[in-house]
Amino acid sequence: MRSIWKGSVSFGLVSIGVKLYAATEERDVSFHQVRRSDGARIRYKRVAESDGEEVQYSEIAKGYQLPSGETVVLTDDDFKDLPLPSARVVDVLQFVPADQIDPIYFNKSYYLEPEKTAVKPYVLLREALTESDTVGLVKVAIRNREQLATLRVREGVIMLDTMIWPDEVRAADFGFLNDDIELRQQERQMARSLVESMSGDFEPEQYTDNYREALQAVIEAKIEGRELVETEEAQPTAGNVVDLMSALRASVEAAKQGRGATASEPAKKAPVAKKTPAKKAPAAKKAPAAKKAKKAPAAKKAPAAKKAPAAKKSGAKKAAARKTA
Repeated sequence: MRSIWKGSVSFGLVSIGVKLYAATEERDVSFHQVRRSDGARIRYKRVAESDGEEVQYSEIAKGYQLPSGETVVLTDDDFKDLPLPSARVVDVLQFVPADQIDPIYFNKSYYLEPEKTAVKPYVLLREALTESDTVGLVKVAIRNREQLATLRVREGVIMLDTMIWPDEVRAADFGFLNDDIELRQQERQMARSLVESMSGDFEPEQYTDNYREALQAVIEAKIEGRELVETEEAQPTAGNVVDLMSALRASVEAAKQGRGATASEPAKKAPVAKKTPAKKAPAAKKAPAAKKAKKAPAAKKAPAAKKAPAAKKSGAKKAAARKTA
C-alpha cells in the first residue's frame, strides 16, 4: 500500500506522527469505451463550449456558476489563502461513545500507521480508545477538503473513518410516515419469530459478489473462445400467499428448514461450494468426452466368444464322419 497523506494526530499535548492508507478498495470490473467493429479506444477531449477549441489541462480553472448564469472563476491562488488548519494535523476534538454515531455519517475508512519515532504514543492512544470503549471525534483535511472523522481501533490498528457533515444528510420526508398503520399483535409476534429464526453471527467471508464473478467468467470465456452455458438459479416464490400472516408463517418455516439443513449438513454450509460449479459451467461441456469413453464396452463383443461353440459343432461333425467311415 502507498500512503496518501502524512501528518500527525494531536492528542491533547501529545503529537503522534502518522501515515494514512486507504483501508478499502473497489473490486469492480472496469471497462473502456471502444468502437464495436474493431475495438479501437474512444478518447474524450476537453473542449470549450463557446468556440469548440480543445483546452489544455494547465489552462483549466474552477468555475462557480451564479443563479444569473454568470460564472466566477477561481484559480489555485484563490484556494491558497483559505484557512485549513487540519491540512496536516488530525486534531482530536472529543471522545464519544461509538453507539451514539449514526452509520449514515460514515464515508470511507483509512489505516493510520505510526512513524517509527511515534510508536509508543500511538499504542498509548490505541489502548485508551480500547479501554474507554469510545471513538475520537476529529477534523482532518484530505485532498484540500476538511472532513469530520472518527478514530477507532480495529485489529490493533487505529482507523480513521471520514464522515459527511450533518447538513449533507437528506431528511427522510416520505408520505407513509404520516399514515396511521395498525399492526396486530399476532403479526408482531410472527415478525419477531422470523427475525429470531434468521438471526446469526456476521461472517463477511460468506458473502461474495455473484455478478462480478459471472462477469469475469464471461470475459474469460471470450478470451478462450469458449461458449458459455447459462445457468438459472431457483428463484424464491411466495406461493399463494393471501395475507401478511401467511407470508410470515411461510417465511419462518422456510428459515427453520434452511437452518436445519445447514446444521445437519455442515459441508454444505460454505456458499462458495455452490458457486464453483456455476463459475466453471463452460468447462462442463467437456464432460461428453467422458461419455464417449463409455462406448468402449462395445469393443468387448461378447458374442464373439460365442463363436467358439460353432467351432465345436464342426469338430463334432468330423468325428461323426470318422465313425461312419
